[in-house]
Formats: sequence, structure tokens, C-alpha cells
Amino acid sequence: MKRFWLVLLSLGLIVAFSTQAMAVDVKFSGEFYAAGMYVDKGDVVKNTTWTNTSSAFYYQRLRLNTTFVVHPGLYLITRADIMERAWGAARTNAYVATSATDPSPLLDTLSAGTAAENENIAWDLAYITYISPIGIFNAGYQIDNVWGTVFGDNSVPTGKIGYMFRGGPITAGIQTGKNVENSLTAKNFNQNAVDRDSSFYTIYGIFGWKGGQAGILGKYIRNAVSRNAIGAFTPFPLPWYETGAKADVFVVLPYVKAQLGPVALQAELIYLYGKTTWEGRTFDIPAPLGGPKTDVDMRQLAVWVDAVGDFGMFYVGGTAAYVSGDDPGTADKAEGGALTGGLDWNPALLLFNNDMTYWQGGQWGAGGVATTTAGPFVNGYFLQVRAGVRPVEKLDIMASLSWAHAEHNALAFDQSRDYGYEVDLTATYKITNNLSYMLGGAYLFTGDWFKYGQAGAELTNNFLVINKLTLTF
Repeated sequence: MKRFWLVLLSLGLIVAFSTQAMAVDVKFSGEFYAAGMYVDKGDVVKNTTWTNTSSAFYYQRLRLNTTFVVHPGLYLITRADIMERAWGAARTNAYVATSATDPSPLLDTLSAGTAAENENIAWDLAYITYISPIGIFNAGYQIDNVWGTVFGDNSVPTGKIGYMFRGGPITAGIQTGKNVENSLTAKNFNQNAVDRDSSFYTIYGIFGWKGGQAGILGKYIRNAVSRNAIGAFTPFPLPWYETGAKADVFVVLPYVKAQLGPVALQAELIYLYGKTTWEGRTFDIPAPLGGPKTDVDMRQLAVWVDAVGDFGMFYVGGTAAYVSGDDPGTADKAEGGALTGGLDWNPALLLFNNDMTYWQGGQWGAGGVATTTAGPFVNGYFLQVRAGVRPVEKLDIMASLSWAHAEHNALAFDQSRDYGYEVDLTATYKITNNLSYMLGGAYLFTGDWFKYGQAGAELTNNFLVINKLTLTF
């Protein structure tokens, strides 16, 4: 009898292990980099506290993408940034708010987590993709503010719902989501902040052909974050506290990409219009609290054109960009400020490079944060020419010359608009198919924009050296 049960149990185990399990297939991908950076000067003005203070440090980040294949056509996609920190540097405090009046923890750039979380592990993306017979549905925290070309892009993790349909050469879709949510919840108990949300609604279409594509996106943003913002946390609100600004913004973004023989062309235009309106008051706000508030009309433009000709061992290219700046003499108009070149676009190693800004902070001129090399690019014109050579298959050497000029003064007095020139030289060696090493240097010939109209300010040039090891998998 025991032998019978032993045989029966063995057969049961064989059947169990032979049966197809209802398991989830998991796929991993990602990127790890470790880099070292040296920046010669802390700012570009002589005889200041930071001028003779150089920066020299190492830093790293692991980005892990995980795709759970629940069923063919049904996926759960996540992304985490892990140990994003400078080696041996002080950690950011994981601040915990104790009341509604406390400031928020320090948020991180292009992340759903705080700076402290990214130094350990921060989950940025978690969303479902369902490929149905009638189209593709996405729901959850996804990347938003990415469209067309790299220009103007800010890869921000955002909670949203999207639908996309593909038919022949045409792709079309709609999306809606939340940039900021202030409704009364268990985590948000500030009743004065109700309806102070920022929501968006997007529609887009893309037409593709052999060797190129063109698309257009329209986006409406209702930003009421500043509504009732004045004195929102006081237990005894005064009459003028029930006031604030609401912005209704529309953005149109057409782009085109085309391969014309050996030349790759890209272009994008971003046009923003809208209005910021002060609400909830029948009188001007008292002078100690800022005086009369003016409704503001927004009309802003950004344009980018890029071309690269690849001729085997050699290649040449050029970039032209424009981002409208705000005229300080027109208080009722905002000609700039909302549009930028984007946090994803890093045109040079020192000027307007957001990776360098994130790790080193950027250099200030005599006007402090009003005159800085930090990204993203705003208020001005940018031109670049570049050329590269591949002496062997695995080595890519590139040199570039960049020039930038502001459209408007930072203040309403006479100020030079010359950002300056920058010369960059980089060499990238592909050690294996997944591992590469980059060595680069940049020299900035600082323009008089950074004097901030101060006749006595004396500027200094600056340079940077960087090396970076990157692993992709």
C-alpha cells in the first residue's frame, strides 16, 4: 500500500512540474554610469567667494527598467533609479513634514521621488500597457513632456492615462493626467488648497514615410496651483487671502525628421499662448502683500533646427535654436519663461548642460541665479557647429563650437546680451557592445551677460574635464 501511494505521489509531482505555470515573464534592461568631473571655477566672476573654488568629484547612477509580461499584449512596466549619488558625499536629509505649513521634501529633477530617495532607490515609473484590437492603452506613472525631437523635452514621470491608435503610416493618440493634485485626501488635509490643481489634456498625430516622419501635438494645461495661495495655511484667513492666479495655457508642437541621403535633418517648433488670470477678489491686494495684481497674456515661441551629415569616417553638423525671452518692461505680458530648450537637451558640456547642472550646480555671474550657465536654455539664440572623426570603428572623436546670445536683458537696464563662446572636445571609445568610455573637455569664453550690468564686475573664463564609463544592458 505504501508503495502504491509513493508511486501515485511521484506521478502527481511529474504532472505538476510538467504543467505550464501561470507565471509572469520578466524582462530587465537599464543603464549604469560612473563618472568623474572637474570644474575649475565655482562661478565666472573674479574676486568672489566661489571663484577660486574648484569642484572635483565622482558620481554614479543605476537605472533599472523592468517589464512584466503578464500575458501577450498585457504588460506592467516599471523603472527605478538606484544609488544616484556622488561618491562619499553627504546624503540629502529625508525630510518628513510634520504639519501643513512645513515645506515639502526636496524634490529631484526628472523624477517621481525626492533627492533622498534617489540616493537610495526611487521608483519613477509604474504603468500598465494593454495592446488591444482597437488600440494601445496606458495607465499609471509614465514619462510625459517628451515629443518629436529632443529639443524642448523634459522627461518627467507623470500620472496619466493614454490611448494610441496605429493605422498604416498614421499614429494618433490622446492623453490626460495630473501635474499637481491638491484635492482633500488622507495625505493632504489643507482645505484652502482644494482645486489648486494642474491638469493637462493632449492630442497628437504622426505621419511616417520611408526616411522620415512629421507630427503635431496640441496640449491644454489648466494650472490653478496658485489659486488661493496667499495665506492658504493661516487658520484665520483675511479677505484678500481668497485670491490667486489661474493659468489657462495652450501649446502647439509640430516637428519633422527626414533622412536626405547622408544628411539627417530635424526641426521642431513650440508655440505657447494663454492667460494668467487673478481671481476671487473685487479690490486690489494691499501693498504690503504685493500691491495690485495684473492679468498676464502669454505668447511664447521656441524653434530648433539640427542637421548632421554622415560621410563614413567623418561627419559634420550644426544646430540653431531660439527660445523667446520675457521683456522686463511689459508687466502684463509674458513673452518668455514658460518655454525652455528642455532638460533632455544638453547642447554643450558647460553651457546649458542639465547633467552638469544636476551634479555640479552650474556657475553664476554677478546677478546670481539671474545670470547662470545652468540649464535649461532660455531667453536667447544658440548656434553650434561640430565635426567628428571615427579613425577606427570603436572610437568617435568630436569637436564643437557653440555661441549663445540673450534676446532680452535680465533687468530693465542696459546689459550686454552676450552669453559667450564654448569649445568642446570629446572622445568616446566603445570597449564592448554594452560598455563605453567617454573623455571630454570644455572651455568657456565668458560673455558680458554675466556682468549683470555691473560696470565694476570682472569676469573669468572657465573650463571642465569629464570622464564617464557607461554600461547598458
